[in-house]
Amino acid sequence: MKSKTFYSNGKLLISGEYVILDGAKALALPTKQGQSLNIEPINDNRLLWESFDHKGDLWFSDVFEIKNGSIESRNSNEITQRLIQILQATFTLNPAFIDNIKGFKVTTLLDFPTNWGLGTSSTLINNIAQWAEVSPYKLLSQTFGGSGYDIACAQHSTGIIYQIENEIPTVTKVEFNPNFKNNLFFIHLNKKQNSRAGIKHYHENKKDITAALAEINDISMAMVEAKTLDEFEHLIHQHEGLIAKITNQTPVKSLFFKDFNGAIKSLGAWGGDFVLAASKEDPTPYFNSKGYHTVLPFNDIILN
Repeated sequence: MKSKTFYSNGKLLISGEYVILDGAKALALPTKQGQSLNIEPINDNRLLWESFDHKGDLWFSDVFEIKNGSIESRNSNEITQRLIQILQATFTLNPAFIDNIKGFKVTTLLDFPTNWGLGTSSTLINNIAQWAEVSPYKLLSQTFGGSGYDIACAQHSTGIIYQIENEIPTVTKVEFNPNFKNNLFFIHLNKKQNSRAGIKHYHENKKDITAALAEINDISMAMVEAKTLDEFEHLIHQHEGLIAKITNQTPVKSLFFKDFNGAIKSLGAWGGDFVLAASKEDPTPYFNSKGYHTVLPFNDIILN
């Protein structure tokens, strides 16, 4: 067998955070930065695993033994145990995979820092699912859980409207390349938010969302069709207000950026990773002065 390489895009959830779990339409965008997985046959009956970050530095490695239908390692760290869980799930979904996994060196390479929250886990899940020839949505469900929008972004090169209907994900391709894209910036908040913790908080605190779902659906679609920056900023304010009421949280602009001249929106679970800033002027000096030095223009991060 020859070497094979699989690749998946990263993701940013522009609208529908939290309520996507209850059937809301969400606008999600794949990123230029993603993750690759290369498998290379070796003369060894084990699985050798190495993971490299965006700088080419090794950040994880392990050696796995595959015996009696299970995968084992001498290490007990969290990453090793999570990887074992993922691979065991692939064996459940495709029992034949376990006979084909021995004797490989696996190398993963990230295009982005591990703390950026662009989909270190979802890109890995999608790559492994391609390798094992199983459904990435089922593999996600049996491992990390979540809505699956990140899996859809991993597989698509355009923006998408993602919705879960009767527990089945539906993906509609959309073109999100607004004429005001040069006024959109993505700022990293210097910390990574735990998505599972955010989901737990949502389920514990959410109010009645029946009416809000329809409003979020309208906002998601309106964001795709927005013609002006002012219109898009208004949609951001509406969306932040709705999610704040549903989850009993304070919007990020009110918390940290009250004096910002423009609109700011949390992306994904509130409290970390990236926010979206819509501004008539380059906001880089403003965010730098606040201690945030990763300010990426739309064209530097969004895949078009």
